[in-house]
Amino acid sequence: MQKVDLEQFAGGVLSEKFTRAFYQVLHNMQDVNTGSKEKRGITINISFSQNENRDDVKADIAVKTKLAPVLPAKTQFFVGKDLDTGEIAFEEYGNRSTIRGQMSLPLNNSKVVSDEVQEPDEEDITQTSQKSGVVTDFRKAFTK
Repeated sequence: MQKVDLEQFAGGVLSEKFTRAFYQVLHNMQDVNTGSKEKRGITINISFSQNENRDDVKADIAVKTKLAPVLPAKTQFFVGKDLDTGEIAFEEYGNRSTIRGQMSLPLNNSKVVSDEVQEPDEEDITQTSQKSGVVTDFRKAFTK
């Protein structure tokens, strides 16, 4: 029986198609946007058709991949209505715990969460001291 060299079959097209599909599967497996437990696969289909004399055969080669689908992206946003204009407004905050520009005050002595730390300047400290006589640094009050 004559051996079939799959590297040379159809002028090397089968090998090229398989190699391309193989790397598609590998890239899909490394993509963090796909599920890690999903099974991937490669299917090679070679279909043959012949003439009536049965002396000429055509082969169609198809290589298909089964890849893991991309996981859906998730986000969250606040929706409200502008009381002056009546227009709907929204602010996306996604996976962050606060809406941009807002700050969460800690509960149970946890740390302050904020988008940015703003240090008080000397003028703010002086004005506060003159009004009440006491300056409270909330950062120190809530961290122990």
